[in-house]
Amino acid sequence: MAGSDRGDLTRTAILALLGTVGPLSRTEIARELDLSPASVTQLTRELMGHGMLEELDLKPSRGGRPAQRLGLVGTAGRALGVKVTADHLVIVDVRLDGVVLGSWEHLFDPSGPHALDDLASTVEATLARIEQAPALLGVGVGVPGSVDDQAVGTVNAPTLGWQAMPVGERLRRRLSLPVLVENDVNALAAAERLYGRGRTHRDFLVLTIGRGVGAAIVTDGRVYRGARGGAGEFGHVPVDPSGPVCGCGTAGCLEAFVGSAGLVTAAREKGLLEGHAALGDPGARDAVDELGRAAAAGDRAAQDVFDQAGRILGRSTAGLINVVDPEVVVILGEGVAHWPYWQVGFDRAVRAQLMPGRRDIAIEVESWDETSWAQGAAALVLATPFDAAGAAGEQGRLVRARLIGATP
Repeated sequence: MAGSDRGDLTRTAILALLGTVGPLSRTEIARELDLSPASVTQLTRELMGHGMLEELDLKPSRGGRPAQRLGLVGTAGRALGVKVTADHLVIVDVRLDGVVLGSWEHLFDPSGPHALDDLASTVEATLARIEQAPALLGVGVGVPGSVDDQAVGTVNAPTLGWQAMPVGERLRRRLSLPVLVENDVNALAAAERLYGRGRTHRDFLVLTIGRGVGAAIVTDGRVYRGARGGAGEFGHVPVDPSGPVCGCGTAGCLEAFVGSAGLVTAAREKGLLEGHAALGDPGARDAVDELGRAAAAGDRAAQDVFDQAGRILGRSTAGLINVVDPEVVVILGEGVAHWPYWQVGFDRAVRAQLMPGRRDIAIEVESWDETSWAQGAAALVLATPFDAAGAAGEQGRLVRARLIGATP
């Protein structure tokens, strides 16, 4: 390997270390990466010169001189994150340290004949209105489907009506920027790795509940994508072959019971939500919110709908935990707004089905808003400088080049 390439990878490894574990002294960096103190001093000086690292507080010492800690400069770069849904786009402008600088929502029809051009035009219009500093590193796109490779970005997403859609290629050509495309739940896992529980855990699960049900599996600090980029389709775990038909065309999937459509169906069977818009109509998301309001008002039938969904989700989650053996499980998504009514059924079911040695696993439910999906998409780009393994390929190299101000 050429000396400059080796140096680039070592600088990336330093960024990766500080980006995932937080500020460290030069001595700690040398020990963690098995580098000589002289090399760390030289490399960190270069990174500080590029405005990527800064000296922070002194770390108390048990003897001798206190050590100066180094940390990332949050204003060194930014990324645009785009969440694609079946009827709208959410776009956020996010700084390297996770601070959201702006957010926007736009109507979007993924089934239209010019859907990708419309997507690119919307992103272009957003780019034209944002500040030019700090430097824009690239665009991350989160989609509800499988993606062949982040750096290629060919998407198969039945809920969008997309089959082999060249999202990454089209956006790169229109925007002349690095573009990374990923399954939206995997993108959330990237954000957790960078800013959330993943800073202290290298093996964890991210589960999402809402319109659909998804999972991201993080092992040894990396998202497991599977052979074709489709790992994590937790919503299509079979629950009951005689159950309702899922959107994938198979009967009895987990999503058919506990996704938004399943909740609405179960509610109507109990005489609730009569006359409400059918799922898939513009008011569909409001149906679950109405069910949540009924549960909050003490409607026992509405509470039972969530309790039953919680029990089904809990059993399936226990099976996934038993197979994967994570350190912690993080639950996210629009559905957590009504988590108090899921929780009792979920907790009982998941603990009952876990293997004895895993019944004390931490399961955490995080707060949620509409921009969270898009923030996950932005994290695809923002995590790239910390990716010493180079999972983002050529697009990752271009992101790193933009971060240090180099010519690609």
